[in-house]
Amino acid sequence: MKKLFSLLLLFATVVSLQANSERNRYRFIDRVETCEAILREFQADPARAIPSEILQRAKGIVITTQFRGGLIVGFQEGYGVILVKKTDGSWSIPVVIRAGEASLGLQLGGARIETVYVLMDEQTPRLLFEGRFNIGVDAAAVAGPRASEIEKANKELLAVPVQVYSSHKGLFAGATVKSGYITRSDEVNRAFYNVSYDLPELLYGDFVNPIPGYVRPLVDYVTQLSP
Repeated sequence: MKKLFSLLLLFATVVSLQANSERNRYRFIDRVETCEAILREFQADPARAIPSEILQRAKGIVITTQFRGGLIVGFQEGYGVILVKKTDGSWSIPVVIRAGEASLGLQLGGARIETVYVLMDEQTPRLLFEGRFNIGVDAAAVAGPRASEIEKANKELLAVPVQVYSSHKGLFAGATVKSGYITRSDEVNRAFYNVSYDLPELLYGDFVNPIPGYVRPLVDYVTQLSP
């Protein structure tokens, strides 16, 4: 009887682990597809599109979606993906990250915030190696120029490490102090890609080859935008 109970317990554990793995897998696919849709939505709108001059110089791209809400003390939590351009000019597979922001001040309402961060140098993406990257603190960030503004943009503006393109959907008012960040989500990435590697190896290595079909459309689209 004890042996049978042990076997049943082992079987239940295996089934539970497989179920968790599948949930992580589907969660990863959903997040990648959402981020791809956000980037396509940006580029389809002339008023929000990121200029090709910016994208062609990009060394990395971060796409995030977050929800902000609260009264007095607000919160902003969400997820995103990061891709980097390798030394051979190809783009990495997308790696899922978490995105968040704490804010203090008089606040009311809620908003869904979609943001594309274009990383203009090779050092900035590597800040995530430490686990957490505070935007605007660990690397300077500015609102990136739109297509209609690119000709007026000076060299100093284009040299800022992080060019930020954001879209706010909803109502929100009054945040006075805020600190945004992105951080690693290694467990989700390991489960989807079925590897033991973390963010640095997945971004800069060649351990996932060929690129899985679920993420190929995003990689192809980024490659098309920034040859």
